[in-house]
Amino acid sequence: MNDSFDLTGKVALVTGGTHGIGLAIAILLARSGAKVCVNGLHEDKLIKCKEEFRKEGLDVFTLLFDVTNEDATDNGISTIEKELGSIDILVNNAGIIKRIPILDMKIPEFREVLDVDLVAPLIVSKRVVPGMISKGGGKIINLCSMMSEYGRNTVSAYASAKGGLKMLTRNMTCEWAKYNIQINGIGPGYIATSQTAPIRENGHPFNDLVMMRTPAGRWGEPEDVANAALFLASKASSFVNGHILYVDGGIMANFGYVKGENDL
Repeated sequence: MNDSFDLTGKVALVTGGTHGIGLAIAILLARSGAKVCVNGLHEDKLIKCKEEFRKEGLDVFTLLFDVTNEDATDNGISTIEKELGSIDILVNNAGIIKRIPILDMKIPEFREVLDVDLVAPLIVSKRVVPGMISKGGGKIINLCSMMSEYGRNTVSAYASAKGGLKMLTRNMTCEWAKYNIQINGIGPGYIATSQTAPIRENGHPFNDLVMMRTPAGRWGEPEDVANAALFLASKASSFVNGHILYVDGGIMANFGYVKGENDL
């Protein structure tokens, strides 16, 4: 069974993987034998990423380029191919969110979110897929969201992008599965990261909401999402395609669940 999750000799690119969920995914792929490149937009964050890998006794290749820019992406991936080899596993993790009511959101702000969260995965995927076809297969993992299915106040651009990414994942499958490329998505629930730390304090209204509405009764950990990514990056998922795996502690399974209430 262990061979099913062995990534020895594989080359993986995790976009925006300098922290949080992306970093957890990148580290687990490296632990499983992959040669990992982490992309980012800020040199200081890439340096910190390298430090986190060193703590684990792992190597990582980091590279600064903007995944929303086709030329920069082409040059960046060409560098990865020269340094590590052609990419076998692509994790489209880079993303942003702007919490702004629709009437207050400027159109350029809306477009910026779509560019990062929806257009960039297309740009990067189009660049790596020819290499995957030449090698006889590959893996693409798109970081979707519960907002791929649901709406919420103030996240119209993010939800629009993540909903689009869900459908892009399925359409990539329709066109590329025949080349032995598995394209799937992961939809994280509420995950305990540095970004969510302020709202995870006991007594914070949003923390109370998450704890009440999540059947598992806890926030997820970045490693929970990373474990799902390892499955989708490995041979174990060789016949899984066009699927969105929601790692959410059960939120999407049972709307209105309240932890501790008596089930009737």
